[in-house]
Amino acid sequence: MPDIDFQNLSTVQSGLQPKPRTIPSAATIAPTTFLSYVSGTTQIVNITPPVTGAHLLCIIFTTTQSGQWATTGNVTSASTTAAVNVPQFLVYDPIANEYFKA
Repeated sequence: MPDIDFQNLSTVQSGLQPKPRTIPSAATIAPTTFLSYVSGTTQIVNITPPVTGAHLLCIIFTTTQSGQWATTGNVTSASTTAAVNVPQFLVYDPIANEYFKA
């Protein structure tokens, strides 16, 4: 996503922004909206930042046994497991190239 589309990551949106989408869990996920649903049980190691600046993401796992965060990637301060249907907020630090769980 080009930085010009940063509004798609805003916590305040209109009906003109893309709707949240469900992405399959994988070693690397690439959300394109502020709110994303993740299905599957693959451990997530990295998140590809959708824009270059600081931003906030909300990830909701939809699969009972999903939510396994790896501790070796660019998601720090996250517990290794996540409950199903519970929002997890992640703040991106572009200097460190890391997401911190809020």
